[in-house]
Amino acid sequence: MITVKSQAQIEAMRESGRIAGGALLAAKAALKAGMTTAELDKVVYDYIVSQGATPSFLGYSGFPASACISVNDEVIHGIPDDRVLKEGDIVSIDVGACKGGFHGDCADTFPVGNISDEAQRLITVTRRSFYDGIAVYEPGKRVGDISAAIQASIEKAGYSVVREYVGHGIGSHLHEDPDVPNYGKPGRGPRLYANMTIAIEPMVCLKARDIYVGKNNWTVKTRDGSLSAHYENTVLLTETGVEILTPHD
Repeated sequence: MITVKSQAQIEAMRESGRIAGGALLAAKAALKAGMTTAELDKVVYDYIVSQGATPSFLGYSGFPASACISVNDEVIHGIPDDRVLKEGDIVSIDVGACKGGFHGDCADTFPVGNISDEAQRLITVTRRSFYDGIAVYEPGKRVGDISAAIQASIEKAGYSVVREYVGHGIGSHLHEDPDVPNYGKPGRGPRLYANMTIAIEPMVCLKARDIYVGKNNWTVKTRDGSLSAHYENTVLLTETGVEILTPHD
């Protein structure tokens, strides 16, 4: 069931979104070659807890960490561990925070030191596709309008769109209706109304979109070993446009 949020619920989501965005910025500031993904996860955990919130991902369906940290060919759901980050890596960090019974969810892909032009362009295109998607929103549009705009943005750049994993509604539950794919046809899918909250999250592959789940039953990787990037914000749909609840740019 798709929920339209009350003003009190929206205020709670602004707070949880602020914390999630702040946790992502804290991770970005700490990120450097030589640190482990587990150390980066602790930065996220410490920030969220310092704000009086709880990490949405920790323990979710058994996930063992506060952040999904995915490196290079890992698309999403990377489990932090003793892997050491090195110069030239790209790192997708996905975080969620819950406070007052409501969640905020956001992600971004960051460079470790100097990266290739190819990797930087992938990060730029992934971010841009999110903004191209929200640019088409107005009340009465459908999910497919956003999805189609994201897909067109990505494919115009020569990249491919992951289809097995999608964005989602968000609120008192981390994942709610509706699903928000990053591909589709305009005019299709559930209708969008003011005061809905959704997490829009393009997942983009440098080459083929074929993926697989690794041996840990969590981490999703590109089948051809090519790079992948991820960008996400929780957004509030309004009568006049979109408010980003998890600012981290």
